[in-house]
Amino acid sequence: MRQTHRRSVPAAAAREPSEPEVLPARRLPRGTWLGVLVVGAGLFELLQQALIATKNPNLVPSLILVGSVAIPGAFVAFIYSRRLPYDVPGGVLAVVALTGGVIGVIVAGTLEYATLRHLGTLPMIAVALIEETAKLIVPALLLLGGRYRRPADGLLIGVASGAGFAVLETMGYGFVVLIISHGNLSAVDGVLMTRGLLSPAAHMTWTGLTAAALWSAAASGWSRLATLRFIGMYLLAVALHTAWDSIGTITAYIVLAVIALAALGYVTHQLREQAPGDSEAELLLRDRLGPGAR
Repeated sequence: MRQTHRRSVPAAAAREPSEPEVLPARRLPRGTWLGVLVVGAGLFELLQQALIATKNPNLVPSLILVGSVAIPGAFVAFIYSRRLPYDVPGGVLAVVALTGGVIGVIVAGTLEYATLRHLGTLPMIAVALIEETAKLIVPALLLLGGRYRRPADGLLIGVASGAGFAVLETMGYGFVVLIISHGNLSAVDGVLMTRGLLSPAAHMTWTGLTAAALWSAAASGWSRLATLRFIGMYLLAVALHTAWDSIGTITAYIVLAVIALAALGYVTHQLREQAPGDSEAELLLRDRLGPGAR
């Protein structure tokens, strides 16, 4: 009886060329944000104690920097650990936070100064329009580059750009308070703590929501509905920003923070619903790589 010898076909050759590539999403492990927050708070406390013990003014910039970065950095890590199909490396996020923050502050500061000279009194809505637009410059340039096209990427990139802006703005406020209070560290601590706690529900959420809508509009080929959604989300960010700067009470901050974070939670849920499940993606990936793949 003749035996039929079957030649094994390599898995790579057996794959259909038209099949879409399934890759695991980039994501930080859950709980990373807590580690970032603990390390940041620990470094801030060490710097503060060293400053009190030595009275060395050279430590003041480091204290303000760490105090401004700790909470925004933890919030970026929190968003990055969500179950969304991110494709943005951590290094790119760091560059976005730095360049987005610096360019945003420069553009916003310049335009606000020019507007103030012409109008005499700068209305809060003008501040909101300028700053919400300035924070989108670097994310928009990254979108035009075409490398990161998923709406979830836009959300993450927007949060990072808003974080950079919030950090630099907080550092500026902290420095001004330090000078006005004649070196009162308690006053500086209050500014850093208050602005740090509020930043996730303010600049970071506003820019994250707007950037996610911008990415969604681009992904749809700039359809009329998606473009209108982007415009609506941008106007919502401007309205929340205007109310935040105009009212200025703790109760108002809490209400506005709840609205912004609820909108962020809704958008995150929608992006999660649009993405393929982790289990499905992993099964497809394992089927291609073999039974021993993880």
